[in-house]
Amino acid sequence: MRGGARQWLGSVAFTLLLFGSVVVYAPVVLCTAPFGHTVTYRFVGYWAAWIMASLRGLCGLKVEVSGLENLPGESAVVLMKHSSAWETIAQLVIFPPQTWVMKRELLWVPLFGWVLLLLRPIAIDRGAGRVAVQQVIARGQRRLEEGLWVVIFPEGTRVPAGETRRYGLSGALLAIAAGKPIIPVAHNSADFWPRRGWYKRAGTIRLVVGEPIDTRDREARELTEAVRSWIDGELARMNAHEPVDASNV
Repeated sequence: MRGGARQWLGSVAFTLLLFGSVVVYAPVVLCTAPFGHTVTYRFVGYWAAWIMASLRGLCGLKVEVSGLENLPGESAVVLMKHSSAWETIAQLVIFPPQTWVMKRELLWVPLFGWVLLLLRPIAIDRGAGRVAVQQVIARGQRRLEEGLWVVIFPEGTRVPAGETRRYGLSGALLAIAAGKPIIPVAHNSADFWPRRGWYKRAGTIRLVVGEPIDTRDREARELTEAVRSWIDGELARMNAHEPVDASNV
């Protein structure tokens, strides 16, 4: 079998495995609800680690992470691009226990949405404008106080490789209100797992964790622009194939 056909076969097999695993494993996770959030989150983490291993085995898609030493010992706000489904799984393996800002419609998906609900997400109506931002700040502060990290995709939706959208201010506003640092994260997952694509290209996704950004006495627009500039710079370095000091995940 030729390499291209083999890659397609592995990609299709992985995608079917991914969707099938949600149907099979979600009821198991739902059974952990009486034991509390910590146990539920741990079981979801097992699933994420298995999916990442399956991605390596079936598609030859690996991950290199650099900058893990930049993660602080306290909860923080993570801002990164949303380019594919990959980062929604990988973040469970890479970062400390967390929750996410997401569109509320995801909670309506049978099984998948029910599991998400147990993980205490910050589900918002993206069309609600200022009200949605206020919800992110209020609910996000509670999650951060409880020790959970908050992961936000500042562009609000998946954006294909090479494209960008305006960054929203809610992540910076939350970090300022909670007195927490912002952790910028850059990755090139869209080069290997395209948006809404079945085909996964073999290779190595690179993810870089930036140094914490102090939010004290800073304005939200300034912070958001600093994050956008840093992420764009890191993506440019990745596209130029500059080396990174990475650890394998």
